[in-house]
Amino acid sequence: MVISVVVPCFNEEEVIGETYRRLAAHLEALCTDRDQYEILFVNDGSQDRTLELLRSICDQHANAFPASRGEIRVLPLARNFGHQLAISAGLERARGDAIVAMDADLQDPPEVIGEMLQKWREGADVVYGQRIYRGGESWFKLTTATLFYKLLTKITKIHIPANSGDFRLISKRVNDTLREMPERARFLRGMIPWIGYKQVAVNYERAARFAGETKYPLQNMLRLALDAIASFSQTPLRLAYLSGFLVAGVSFVLAIFILYRRLTDHVPVEGWASVMVTILFLGAVQLITVGILGEYIGRIYEQVKGRPLFIINEEESFSSAAASATKPSQTTSELDRPVFHE
Repeated sequence: MVISVVVPCFNEEEVIGETYRRLAAHLEALCTDRDQYEILFVNDGSQDRTLELLRSICDQHANAFPASRGEIRVLPLARNFGHQLAISAGLERARGDAIVAMDADLQDPPEVIGEMLQKWREGADVVYGQRIYRGGESWFKLTTATLFYKLLTKITKIHIPANSGDFRLISKRVNDTLREMPERARFLRGMIPWIGYKQVAVNYERAARFAGETKYPLQNMLRLALDAIASFSQTPLRLAYLSGFLVAGVSFVLAIFILYRRLTDHVPVEGWASVMVTILFLGAVQLITVGILGEYIGRIYEQVKGRPLFIINEEESFSSAAASATKPSQTTSELDRPVFHE
């Protein structure tokens, strides 16, 4: 059996060494005589020393674990493609029978992987981490996240587990299915539940970030939320035309009222202010509706262009599998030949 762990990295120089140490130590302890592992660090266009440190980790892996059953691989993306696409790149190249995705900040502890593997051996195809405690997160983030997932559950036809993120284990057949889903606006927390199969939870306490700053500021969270809603629900489109019917109904009632006052009291309905408010209200409804349509059409436009989801800088791909892996001229095709055998 081969265990793959995918770790997306973006400017994680302050934490990447500790992430590797804890993750490799835990995987070494988990692996038996028949088990092997690989750790795929996906460098998502980091602008600090992350890639340099990953190269050093590859060079020193054999010395750190002389009897190692694992391999360290680094996939440097050509630029910053974003967190969801970085995970997708790692899943695309993962060779494991069981594949775990986790962030590099150590908020999701590597030590939970053992429990995930046990659930997988018992027949689960997806084992997702469910947070019973979230350390180091503000009241605002906790509240907005809770409200968002409650809303998303109501407007979509899939069950997205509460208090879960991208920290999860998936089986090989789930990963193979995921590779056949080429959508660009990726929301893996929804795509994996959509696939189905047996999915179970593992509860854990999420720690505060080990070091460095969060890579998910408010604007990134809003973009992810929009991708999630547009990818899995047509409710905003339905609300757009329902608002049109509502405004049309209000206008019809108002027209009857004006006509009644004119015919019975012979008094025209006055009110320049009310006319302006009505015009502005209708204009706002139209602009909101156009904006909603634009979100969906924009995603269609990006999808039909058919560009690759991500680009790996092949010349900088390297691995701990070979002594010559640190040479910049080595290509990914050389590194991708099978290393592990069941």
